[in-house]
Amino acid sequence: MRKLRHLLALSFIAACALPVSAQRHYRMHGSDFQPAIYLIAIERNDSMYHSPTSRYIAQSNTAARNVTVEFVETRRRGFQQVEDPQFIFTTKNNRFSLGIGGYVNLRTSYDFMGAVDNIDFVPYDIPVYSDYANRQRVMMDATTSRIFTKAVINSPMLGPVIAFVDMDFRGGAEFSYTPRLRSAYVSLLGFTAGRDITTFCDLEAAPTTIDFQGPNAYNFNFATLLRYEHSFHDRHFKVGVAAEMPVVSGTYDENFRPISQRVPDIPLYCQYAWGENRSSHFRASAVLRNMYLNNAVSGENTSLLGWGVQASGRVETCPYFTLFFNGVYGKGITPYIQDLTGSGLDFTPNPVNPEQIQTMPMWGWQAAGQVNIVPSKLFVSGGYSTVRVNMCNGYYATDQYKRGTYIFGNIFYNLTRNCKVAAEYLHGSRRNMDDSHNSANRLSIMIQYNF
Repeated sequence: MRKLRHLLALSFIAACALPVSAQRHYRMHGSDFQPAIYLIAIERNDSMYHSPTSRYIAQSNTAARNVTVEFVETRRRGFQQVEDPQFIFTTKNNRFSLGIGGYVNLRTSYDFMGAVDNIDFVPYDIPVYSDYANRQRVMMDATTSRIFTKAVINSPMLGPVIAFVDMDFRGGAEFSYTPRLRSAYVSLLGFTAGRDITTFCDLEAAPTTIDFQGPNAYNFNFATLLRYEHSFHDRHFKVGVAAEMPVVSGTYDENFRPISQRVPDIPLYCQYAWGENRSSHFRASAVLRNMYLNNAVSGENTSLLGWGVQASGRVETCPYFTLFFNGVYGKGITPYIQDLTGSGLDFTPNPVNPEQIQTMPMWGWQAAGQVNIVPSKLFVSGGYSTVRVNMCNGYYATDQYKRGTYIFGNIFYNLTRNCKVAAEYLHGSRRNMDDSHNSANRLSIMIQYNF
């Protein structure tokens, strides 16, 4: 809290000092430019109020509304997305606005009747064979706390330009609290460049969970990318395509060796939205991959084709109930199914002929519902998710992952506009190719304060 007070004090000083030091008029491209900066504070319900402690506040309600609307209209909604910042710095003519925000998140969890070997509830990491060390576990975790900054630049030539950077504290070993860059991108004219959530992910297709991982069939992962998106027909239709840095996770033996990749992954999607404020949508997505590896026997490089398709969406049936879903199928697409990321199952040696390599067929689906008991105040949700890796010419190893399930139920309550509390129950299981299996359970509570 002391650091938070220092940050707010510095923000206040900047808001007061910069306008005083910027009284000169500069001539830029034949027009006057006044770099006066004002501080605008906005509430979580997208309305705004003026700080009574600062004499340098927005001079008119219109200016404040313009800045607020810009941040609201360019905010992404969906899984793990941040709220609008409470404090926004803006120039007098609204040419440039900068928002700073984040939240402190504390999660406490207890695993029983089987513990997950992960800070998050990942069915892939459930130990199949129980012993004295993995039956129970208690954790307290604040590494998911976030800090972000967002700039909106209204360029006369390029239109709105969005620059966004955010970070959490998941960069090191478990509970090390090492800062980690999550996103760092700039968006303009429909293009997005930098590090962002993969284009294959439908952000609004997953429910809200205390668990940081979310449903195991979902595909919330980050990628370094160049993406283009376009909306038309009053934003009811939207399409997107991207080139993303490939991440390959395969199983090699003495006949094959890893090499650097040479072709980016190509995800694309088409989406149709309907309802009030286009609150419901259906999306069809696909991804193409060309995975390179070296054949140690022949000494030549070879490649494998990976591909995947997905149907996903969010349906707001009424103000009190919302449905979330996604289903994915493909071969060699472990970065696009959360339970399989980094599992080594993009491809494995052929069990029938070890001198050959094969991509692994895989699929998953999740569905969840959210009941808004008191809209914007109290809701409960629950859902089911499953992931499966199919056998191809048999299986390569008996301890190879075959199937994982993820079941959850939770309740969220907004104590204030900035503070929320929640409780959640999770049940998961893992089954291997030899049908050995085990399950785990977790109870979690959470408190989060936005600033």
